[in-house]
Amino acid sequence: MKKVLLTGASGFIGRHCIPFLLNRGYEVFAIYQNGVPVECDNVHWLKMDLLDPIQVEDMLAQVKPTHLLHLAWYVAHGKFWASSLNLDWVKASLTLLNSFSKHGGKRVVATGTCFEYDLSHGTLSEETTPLKPATLYGSSKLALSIVLEAFAKQSELSAAWARIFFLFGPHEYPKRFIPSVIRGLLRGEPVPCTHCQQVRDFLHVEDAADALVALLDSSVEGPINISSGDGVSLRSIIENIENTLQVDGLVQFGALQPQPFEPSHLIGDAKRLQSELKWQPRWDLQKGISNAIEWWSKNLAFTQ
Repeated sequence: MKKVLLTGASGFIGRHCIPFLLNRGYEVFAIYQNGVPVECDNVHWLKMDLLDPIQVEDMLAQVKPTHLLHLAWYVAHGKFWASSLNLDWVKASLTLLNSFSKHGGKRVVATGTCFEYDLSHGTLSEETTPLKPATLYGSSKLALSIVLEAFAKQSELSAAWARIFFLFGPHEYPKRFIPSVIRGLLRGEPVPCTHCQQVRDFLHVEDAADALVALLDSSVEGPINISSGDGVSLRSIIENIENTLQVDGLVQFGALQPQPFEPSHLIGDAKRLQSELKWQPRWDLQKGISNAIEWWSKNLAFTQ
């Protein structure tokens, strides 16, 4: 039986991966440190600190997974870009990969970020866009991808590196762009934003989870974008939310300044995802936004 170790299993992406892993016949060993485990049959929940190499070695010696889907990282909103904890997670991830291989692991998918690329290129391709991260977070992810590729070749490990773009949907961190707009409008509060002319590539989190699990279950190797391949302006996202909620006049455009490293356009080339994995998203933007609004409407009282 295929046995997968899923790190970051209670997080925004991880919790959505579990049903797709079960549907593909995996026995799931779900690693978490914080948060609440998802109630689901046939999932072995293991609470542990992945930054502790002794815990990691003991766990892998016992579980001996055949597959690894590595999502865990330091992602505290607004802090992760420059945090030195990125270095700790590079080290911890290398320890995890080495122990996974030593105990018989065969296939790994680890997650990177679109912020590994030279963002000035606008449309970002695995094959042609230079890699030039502008943050410690992006640099740390890129460093891990380089070592993983070399280690995989040396150890005969099958490995893919998933560069994730902009995700949204249920359980997203409340202060990120889409939930902050939805929550503010639901509460009838002013919503400060940038000029919102930036164009971004958004993908519903369930689609991202589906794509990651499809990638894990394939033989595709190397870097691959997890993206829709389509760009949409932040202003049009806001207009979509306003129209759905029938609210107007609360968004304060220009009240915030964009991050200094933010480009005007950032879109993922999804050709490899679509052609090699034969994968297509199930959620269009309108359906996804409606789903996010519905979820936040039900959970607004439980978030800060």
